[in-house]
Amino acid sequence: MAKEFTVHSLEETERFAAKLGVLLAPPDLITLEGDLGAGKTAFTQALAKALGVTRTVSSPTFTIVKQYEGKFPFNHLDVYRLSDSDEDLGWDELFYGDAISVVEWAHLIKDDLPPERLEIRLLHGGGDIRHITITPIGVRYEKICKELFV
Repeated sequence: MAKEFTVHSLEETERFAAKLGVLLAPPDLITLEGDLGAGKTAFTQALAKALGVTRTVSSPTFTIVKQYEGKFPFNHLDVYRLSDSDEDLGWDELFYGDAISVVEWAHLIKDDLPPERLEIRLLHGGGDIRHITITPIGVRYEKICKELFV
């Protein structure tokens, strides 16, 4: 069941990402959707920080995937440029490996995604306001959502 809520500042988004980060373990997968500037990369940066990543996390738009080390390995993918690609890019190694992965624009590779994941949609609400919808797909992610919203 999807959960919707609103954050009113970047700090609230960061607190939410930090709370989620504590609950994650490899090979968890978070998919992010939202218009340009909706806060996908800001959310990912806060999540990475919560997972102990100390390097600066930036959007991997031109490299498709960036990998970081923290408490767990952390993969940040931006698949926006793959909308017309049929290329096999080794998704299984990324999604079923020893890392936590975040995929921006995940709908573009939906047929390659694992059947279970946590889908997050961010929408502009004006200014710093963001409307967030979280949809758990699979028992593991339903459990994570229950713990998030206790």
